[in-house]
Amino acid sequence: MTPPDIRRDEVRAHFSAHADEYDRYAVVQKRVVAQLLERLPAAPPTGLWLDLGCGTGELAQALRQIQPSQPLLVADIAHGMTCHAAERVADVFAVDADAEALPLADASCSLILSSSMYQWVDDLGRAFAENWRVIRPGGTFLFALFGRATLHELRASHRAALAEAGNPYPSHMQSFPETEAVQKALAAAGFAFDLWSNEEVEHHPDVATLLRHLKKIGAQNASSKRPPGLASRRVTQRMIDLYGERFAAPQGIPATYEVICGIATKKGDA
Repeated sequence: MTPPDIRRDEVRAHFSAHADEYDRYAVVQKRVVAQLLERLPAAPPTGLWLDLGCGTGELAQALRQIQPSQPLLVADIAHGMTCHAAERVADVFAVDADAEALPLADASCSLILSSSMYQWVDDLGRAFAENWRVIRPGGTFLFALFGRATLHELRASHRAALAEAGNPYPSHMQSFPETEAVQKALAAAGFAFDLWSNEEVEHHPDVATLLRHLKKIGAQNASSKRPPGLASRRVTQRMIDLYGERFAAPQGIPATYEVICGIATKKGDA
């Protein structure tokens, strides 16, 4: 499945607008940061570290505590997020950056980390090629992104609601990268890599709360295939009903996230 084209201007606007409240709702995203930190090499390479797609600075703050004097650059496509991270974490450099066109010199970084960001890029191959360009030989790229099974309950319920309503349009909800696509993009960029995956599930009292949480962290649909206008109220309500009927559990309404993690190295002498 090919992910839909992403409207980067909307991604930028959505996340920037919700920077101040992101941390109150980004439960799974914080778990993913913790997973990445567990995989950080025991002796990380010295030189400039880049937290790409830094969000509010959760990962950068942990890195600063691990290596207080390490040169650290935080970067995000959303200006509000970049500013928030720069205010939160002491002694960092900060820049707004598109992952597909990094404003950095060749071989300028020794370590690139990225958490819960690459599902928002339009061209994964181009983004990974940019990482290969700016990382020095022997450098490390450690990342996590949300994969194909992410929010499968929500997407299945939306498809079923559209079908019941006789809607001729396919579901416009954003899809997520497959593991195979991640592998191909890394290999094409020239990295040696190792991938692994797991599922994270959070529960909400009802579907409306889930939708509200997604909006509060800026994770709104940014697919360019989304049709104009608001979704039909009838379809939306039926989607909510179907979600509850099919997936409700004793703990509440589940929302599943497939987390694809990878550690990659640019071959060559450090």
